[in-house]
Amino acid sequence: MSGQRLRYLVRDVDAPAGLLVLLHGRGSGERDLLPLVDLLDPDRRLLAVLPRGPLRLPPGGAHWYAVRELGYPDPDTFSSTVALTSAWLDELAAERNVPPERIVLGGFSQGAVMTYALGLAAGRPRPAALIAFSGFVPTVPGFRLDLGPPLPAIAIGHGALDPVIGIEWGRRAHDLLVEAGAEVLYRESELLGHGIDRALLHELAGWLRGVLGPGR
Repeated sequence: MSGQRLRYLVRDVDAPAGLLVLLHGRGSGERDLLPLVDLLDPDRRLLAVLPRGPLRLPPGGAHWYAVRELGYPDPDTFSSTVALTSAWLDELAAERNVPPERIVLGGFSQGAVMTYALGLAAGRPRPAALIAFSGFVPTVPGFRLDLGPPLPAIAIGHGALDPVIGIEWGRRAHDLLVEAGAEVLYRESELLGHGIDRALLHELAGWLRGVLGPGR
């Protein structure tokens, strides 16, 4: 991926109080989570940015890493994507003059996995908050989490009947992070498929206001 740059969408606002980055799921694209932006940030306080995964893999669409085994992303594609996306995020934050403590990372499915990776990897700046929909904390050779304090505020949403990434993965993430001392908002819903509970998005709007406070 040498020299590759991520494509992304931006919802800009005047004098943003922070940065909201949303990462799509497997086989989708940067527009997939665009409807979530105004639900999570109805007051339009945040600069919202939605990047596209850098990989093109079967069965189509954009991907963040190759799937080999659930819970264990392919090491080569995962490591290169984490490096590329980390550099992109740091450059974006510097350009927009947004400190880590004003950054919120969120994602669905593969995007939730990337959210954990970008927000909790050893050596990475600590964001203000993480939002993980229907994902898992990745286990990858050579990739190390830093679960020492201070940890960001974390929200996890997962469907109890999810047929793609089972609810046990959401519960494992919850237990791991609570044991590490994180403040975790955890919600299970009775969704029939692999998706995001719209009711949770309204709750998260208030949660985000509390996490970020009044802004600058």
